[in-house]
Amino acid sequence: MTPASATIRLLIVDDHPVVRQGLVAMLSYQECIKVVAEAGTGKEAIESFEKHRPDVTLMDLALPDMSGVDAISAIRRTNPDARVIVLTTFGGDMRSLYALKAGALGYLLKDTGRIDLLDTIREVHKGRRRVPLEVAVDLAEHCSDEALTFREIEVLQEVAAGNSNKMVAHRLCVSEDTVKSHMRNIVSKLSANDRTHAVTIALRRGIFSLLDRRGAAVGKDHPI
Repeated sequence: MTPASATIRLLIVDDHPVVRQGLVAMLSYQECIKVVAEAGTGKEAIESFEKHRPDVTLMDLALPDMSGVDAISAIRRTNPDARVIVLTTFGGDMRSLYALKAGALGYLLKDTGRIDLLDTIREVHKGRRRVPLEVAVDLAEHCSDEALTFREIEVLQEVAAGNSNKMVAHRLCVSEDTVKSHMRNIVSKLSANDRTHAVTIALRRGIFSLLDRRGAAVGKDHPI
């Protein structure tokens, strides 16, 4: 573990170069923090972590090749002591719950002020958890929701892509009656009016993304 008085070595992961440059410019003025690497994809994040072994990683959740949650899981699978702070535009929805379950110690929104960001980096470096009150409140609300199973999420993703029950059954190699049963459970768990409303709710809560129909946002390593 790096001594508290030493320089904190930081890895920044974000697919927008301008965001990374802004963070580097802001943090470069801090004597106790040194940005040792940047990454724009999940794969680059994993490789950069293995190469540089940073003390703290700032991780975006929306990456072009995989979710930030999957990147966190992959890093912590071989480096269980890795200290990660999520820095994202997503509030306290299911994505934040997945990230914390994957092992993130901090969770910040991108409009967080410089002082709060620096404080969080220092606290996470010490092994402490930091989650803003507004995110924690939203998390508490979602924790009371009845969780969808991995298969239910797969079914809902297929429905979101515009597939009929028959097509969903064919794609997932199950019967059409099984798909209908899953949809009844999904609608009930999400308190939705119908399948379209269920998709809308799932997207809003971050249960899955239309950009990733493989279920990478929740994955089998961190089911809900």
